[in-house]
Amino acid sequence: MTLIGNWTYPTAIKFGPGRINELPEACKSVGINKPLLVTDKVLVELDITTNALNLLEEKGLHPKIFSNVDPNPNEINLEEGIDVYKTGQHDGVIAFGGGSSLDLGKMVAFMSGQSRPVWDFEDIDDWWTRADVDAIDPIVAIPTTAGTGSEVGRASVITNSTTHEKKIIFHPKVLPTIVICDPELTIGMPKTITAGTGLDAFAHCVEAFSSPHYHPMSQGIALEGMRLVKDYLPRAYAEGTDIKARSNMMSAAMMGATAFLKGLGAIHALSHPIGAMFNTHHGTTNAVCMPVVLKLNATEIANRFDKAAAYLGIEGGFDGFQQFVQSFNDHFGIPRKLSELGVKEEKINELIPMALADPSCAGNPVKLTAKNVEALFSKLM
Repeated sequence: MTLIGNWTYPTAIKFGPGRINELPEACKSVGINKPLLVTDKVLVELDITTNALNLLEEKGLHPKIFSNVDPNPNEINLEEGIDVYKTGQHDGVIAFGGGSSLDLGKMVAFMSGQSRPVWDFEDIDDWWTRADVDAIDPIVAIPTTAGTGSEVGRASVITNSTTHEKKIIFHPKVLPTIVICDPELTIGMPKTITAGTGLDAFAHCVEAFSSPHYHPMSQGIALEGMRLVKDYLPRAYAEGTDIKARSNMMSAAMMGATAFLKGLGAIHALSHPIGAMFNTHHGTTNAVCMPVVLKLNATEIANRFDKAAAYLGIEGGFDGFQQFVQSFNDHFGIPRKLSELGVKEEKINELIPMALADPSCAGNPVKLTAKNVEALFSKLM
């Protein structure tokens, strides 16, 4: 391990029940006077969205809404959102919803003033420096799920609808200026979304904790994030109105996204192309992949997870942790095989090079090769 790192941490966060009421003041404080609220096709019909719009109207901000966001948002959604943004002469974005809405909303604010195509800002080398920094508009992010942590992220995942590849688009100013985390907004989540998004947060923490890169702050955050998910996801799943459980899951989601600044790994390298090709739910796909990736990485991570297991109250060290992960998945009805998510075995040969090209590969403790990635996919089928 090389003891060198470049570290950045989250933004201003307004956390707690009822904090959605501070949305108009948050917008004004970052210079947004004519916001575009970006959400998804389901949330647009719900009371929590109507309430947010009404709060803005009452303070004279007159928002418009864009909701044509797919579960795995692509450049087509983005181009349409940018067109609505420019036509309405908006001056900032409220990204409102789960990871898809947050990711697309951030990209609308980022890309509305750029002259290059979005793919020119993929998270490769220093491509982000190509952006016109002065043309990036302000973002207020409001998560309504507890999983991706995109509200505290400097990137968005956008699917290329032609190649069916998920691309990570990065720029430091994609980080929202203000985040409003109101756990009351998550109370209406269905059980399947509560589980899938919660396990996404868990996967972020597990991969960050597994990463070989040097980032002791992220390491500590990842460990506590795992504990919060272990203790509170079953409660949030069993009783959706448990505000303490919902609050701790929102914290865990942000902690996972903060922790994975240390790196992601094979879970995400497999999950990204699967989601792009088969339109699977990201968090659920991560959960399916997690047990086999832990087994692959065992030689490199067992010692650190021996200690983590003790902190988490799991007996049996790393072996006990592996058993816990599978039983945790089973508790929430997560499939054990990718075929149950609609993944076709004949597509594995296409998925392998896509997984190896994913930037998440760099954070995996065991080097990923065509051979071991093929073995992972085969086990998962």
